[in-house]
Amino acid sequence: MIQKHHAIERVYVSVSSIFDSTGYMQPTSITWTDGRTFPIESVRDYRPADASHKGCYTVIIRGQEKHLFFERTDPLFPSRVGRWFVERSPAVPQ
Repeated sequence: MIQKHHAIERVYVSVSSIFDSTGYMQPTSITWTDGRTFPIESVRDYRPADASHKGCYTVIIRGQEKHLFFERTDPLFPSRVGRWFVERSPAVPQ
């Protein structure tokens, strides 16, 4: 059987977050592209951005562990800090 590798796609989403007094950004809810909003129950881990300018939050949503990414934008646009996305595998045709 030949396995086909499908590219992971980024799905950009809206995220509400708070900033504490030290400047730490913590996501509090995620809104999918279809408008459904889910609270983030907790943040388990945070991996700062690396050379790819992509930081990863491990969050709990509806009791399940998920990965939420924050991608820093181009420094030429100071009013845009970054944007959030999740990764998913494209649907496999049956």
